[in-house]
Amino acid sequence: MPYFDIMSPLHKSTKRDYLARVNNPRMPKFRAAEIAKRWGFEYWDGSRDINYGGYYYKPGYWKPVAEKLIERYSLSEHSSILDIGCGKGFLLYEIMRLLPGIGIQGLDISGYAVENSKEEVSDCLVIGSSDDLPFKDKSFDLAFSINTFHNLTNRGLQQSLCEISRVSRSQYICVESYRNEEEKMNLLYWQVTCEQFNSEDDWQWWFESSNYSGDFSFIFFE
Repeated sequence: MPYFDIMSPLHKSTKRDYLARVNNPRMPKFRAAEIAKRWGFEYWDGSRDINYGGYYYKPGYWKPVAEKLIERYSLSEHSSILDIGCGKGFLLYEIMRLLPGIGIQGLDISGYAVENSKEEVSDCLVIGSSDDLPFKDKSFDLAFSINTFHNLTNRGLQQSLCEISRVSRSQYICVESYRNEEEKMNLLYWQVTCEQFNSEDDWQWWFESSNYSGDFSFIFFE
């Protein structure tokens, strides 16, 4: 299971005030989590007190990630890829721009995200769950999931790790993790949808116990 970090630069570009978030008098943390886990307007485009505060397409923002995926997995216009937890499809759009003609497919549990996705890729996105992918075995050259699998309960996580391996020849997963108690606490303070609070070793256990042998990386809340 090679470690392949492509998300740290984007993750570190956001400045976070962990104490302000957990002590927000306008929106108690438990209430923000309840609303966020509906995966609707409030999660994507509602108040920053709940989550993104507006998840809009920024030209070029996802391009470095797209380029690294293309290089790592030798993608071409003849390849087929699946983004599990695709949101509004911004990364898929950047890959399609770099490789016109590539076969793209996205899946997300949020009907709101799919319905409000980037117009150019909207026909390639479906509403669904990562633990029951509606695709045949080895349908894709690459399946990837960025910042999604840590939102799954134990049963869903194990099944999703099996599913991403089933439908693709190569895999990449990025999840939240921690290396020390400070990062663990920051993650607890910041998150609103996370169900998996796993150290690096715990994630390795999940990968091995689910026979996941694809690439992976972690993001840390420093």
